[in-house]
Amino acid sequence: MVSLVGRSGVGKTTVLVRIIGELKRRGRRVGTVKHDAHGFSMDKPGKDTWRHARAGSDAVVISGPHKMALIRRLDEEMRLDDIVPLMGDVDLVITEGYKRGAKPKIEVSRRELGPELVSRSTEIIAIVSNHPVNLDVPQYGLDDAPGVADLIERLYLSVAA
Repeated sequence: MVSLVGRSGVGKTTVLVRIIGELKRRGRRVGTVKHDAHGFSMDKPGKDTWRHARAGSDAVVISGPHKMALIRRLDEEMRLDDIVPLMGDVDLVITEGYKRGAKPKIEVSRRELGPELVSRSTEIIAIVSNHPVNLDVPQYGLDDAPGVADLIERLYLSVAA
């Protein structure tokens, strides 16, 4: 598991989408977890699953022939290590966010948002940026998904898919 972190608005999602695409082209099964510290809603008001949850269901699953989703009420936020087994058969999980988590981090940085990093330097395995960062880790441009994928494969996956 690797966490992609950075300031709000830095382009984490754009970078992550490129990395996912590159890893998929290489035949990898990729799972992702998006952290939302503010809470989220997937249900659309008036739809069946929304009505189930509104009626009091503690867990709602919607399932079809090609995908399924589970929405479950929680008393407290789940740990990443408890979420990953729910994802099924994947080679790698990349999180977007979880900057306070204890997983290795790839930090996305943009000169326009300031040079300060959100992670401790000891947690960072790489930087994806549009400017040089004074840190002794591999550094990649914002468009260098192949380079980041190479690093991920070298560190966490066998090279042959």
